[in-house]
Amino acid sequence: MDETEKTLLQQIREKEQEFAGKLGVIQKETDAAIASAREEAESLICTADSAAKKEAEQRYWEGKAKIEAEVAELRRSAVAEREAAAARGKKNLPRAAGTIAGFVTME
Repeated sequence: MDETEKTLLQQIREKEQEFAGKLGVIQKETDAAIASAREEAESLICTADSAAKKEAEQRYWEGKAKIEAEVAELRRSAVAEREAAAARGKKNLPRAAGTIAGFVTME
């Protein structure tokens, strides 16, 4: 009976060692899978960051172009208004000179 118990204990110990070996392999596979997932996540983050920067830069340049177009239009409008005011001033210059001369000479 002592021989049988020893054999059973040896069998249990062998199974424990077998399962410990399998557990070690599974743990290594799991660690490798986690490392791979981390690398993939880091790659995705870098890709997303790069895409976001590219999109932000594109929106910046589009917005800047739009603002520059609006500024150019405002400048054209201001030049046109200034020219129109100058033309009105030239047109009214003789009459204004006559009015001023009349006040100076008290006529």
